[in-house]
Amino acid sequence: MNNKKTFASSALNTRFLTKVKMNSVNNTPSAQQAKTGASAEQLKALVGDVLAEAKRQGASSAEASVSVNQGLSVTVRLGEVETVEHNRDKGLALTLFFGKQSGSASTSDLSPVAVRDCVRAAATIARYTAADEFSGLADPDQLAREIPDLDLYYPWNPSVEQAIELSLACEDAARATDTRIGNSEGATVYSYESTDVYANSHGFLGATATTRHGMSCAVIAQDDSGMQRDYWYTAARDRADLEAAVLVGRKAAERSVRRLGGRQLSTRQIPVIYEAPVAASLLSHFVSAIRGTSLYRRSSFLLDHLGKPVFAPQVRIHEQPFLKKALGSTPFDNDGVAPASRDIVRDGILQGYVLDVYSARKLGLRSTGNAGGVHNLTIQPGDQDLAGLLRQMGTGLLVTELIGFGVNGVTGDYSRGAGGFWVENGAIQYPVEEITIAGNLKDMFRGLVAVGNDVDPCGNIRTGSILIESMTLAGS
Repeated sequence: MNNKKTFASSALNTRFLTKVKMNSVNNTPSAQQAKTGASAEQLKALVGDVLAEAKRQGASSAEASVSVNQGLSVTVRLGEVETVEHNRDKGLALTLFFGKQSGSASTSDLSPVAVRDCVRAAATIARYTAADEFSGLADPDQLAREIPDLDLYYPWNPSVEQAIELSLACEDAARATDTRIGNSEGATVYSYESTDVYANSHGFLGATATTRHGMSCAVIAQDDSGMQRDYWYTAARDRADLEAAVLVGRKAAERSVRRLGGRQLSTRQIPVIYEAPVAASLLSHFVSAIRGTSLYRRSSFLLDHLGKPVFAPQVRIHEQPFLKKALGSTPFDNDGVAPASRDIVRDGILQGYVLDVYSARKLGLRSTGNAGGVHNLTIQPGDQDLAGLLRQMGTGLLVTELIGFGVNGVTGDYSRGAGGFWVENGAIQYPVEEITIAGNLKDMFRGLVAVGNDVDPCGNIRTGSILIESMTLAGS
């Protein structure tokens, strides 16, 4: 079901290469174009036409999604403009149902003729598709009845010159932080906004306007021990909530320099702290294990664990879909279903799954409003910051980087390359590299000792640093 809403995209994509002339690239859209070239009302009219055409084609029900978005991204490297990209994209995706038969189609051409052709293509596909008893729209009583204003739209529309200036300030700050910063992978500033509309033949019609802005910087430090790379970033709905460009650059530089002189470690069993930006990956593995598709395919290490302990007893994990200005907030999911603020894990016990309409029906359950993913999945933080977690751990490993992907979703076996710092007596001693950390996710979740209050707000999963009681470190 989710694939049907993957928007095809095509549009204007302009790239300016190094040493671009400043007076030739100021193509910033006007404030009048802030809704990405098409108003929400126009898009609502479009999906209405789609549903009407679907009915004329004989469909018993139908759904349609349309998205129009625009953005600017600027990257500088070593004081020179590397790329300037303007993006304007649009896409329509629709699914028609003829009883339990369905067909999907998509197009990036929103002209009336192209839209009609797209509907006819979906109808043709549906007539030759085998019936699926679980297909169909969400039940009417599950559709979002209200569309609350979640404060997700803060257009910025910086000029190219402004974006270049910020990128240069960010990189310059990084390069000036320490004489050992010898090279740069660049600094990037971006700003995107989107208008999205979803409608179905049950009478649901919902529109959202969203923005996302951000900045990142990656630099390389070098001394007699070799070279080390690290980065920092910031992202938010509202430009005013971004970290300052100079601060992003300095953090990137400091993180790179502190990794110089990395050592290897011998194999041992140790406690491990995942720094907040990488700790989110642990929760993403958990989400994958309780996702409907994994469950009905019986390919999850948490199969049949509903109502059973899956984390340490103090752990609470909950969804917060209606947080104002948050990057994971939404008033309805890709099926038009209203999400809910809910506990997924309470007192370490699994309370619910992550389901869209189709997977819920396959499992004999109801959708949890998660078509398209989770919404601000949050693990309840504790009272300590990262320094406090280090003191609590005493001796062990602080992981700040993960490399590769060695996770078996069926068994929960976990093995990943890592980098970070060796800790003794609650204090960082030296950087470590070329190591592997391993365990089983079931054991790791049950062995979760504490969560820090250093919550990273820059994604759909919100977590502080996480302390795991014991893992295997494989080294030299």
